[in-house]
Amino acid sequence: MSLLKKLFGIGGPSAPAALPERSEPYEGFEIRATPYEEEGKYQLCGVISQEVDGVRREHRYVRADRFSSVEDAIEMTLFKGRQIIDQTGDRLFLGAAD
Repeated sequence: MSLLKKLFGIGGPSAPAALPERSEPYEGFEIRATPYEEEGKYQLCGVISQEVDGVRREHRYVRADRFSSVEDAIEMTLFKGRQIIDQTGDRLFLGAAD
């Protein structure tokens, strides 16, 4: 029966498989790599977070870069997160709504 479901799309689309995530602390921030699959490749996507005045702030970033390996996507996402922090530092959350 499952073969027929796959052939005819019975039961709707299946949920995408969960991809591994990895996080690392960097300069008082936390960088979390959250790549997702797009057209057979893995899209660079991550979240930078920091506790500011008792409130956890997050900045999500997605770049056009796609990788054939999920490990490569994770490594480059963490690299890009470090680069964003190096370039913006404490200004990352300026103007963020409460």
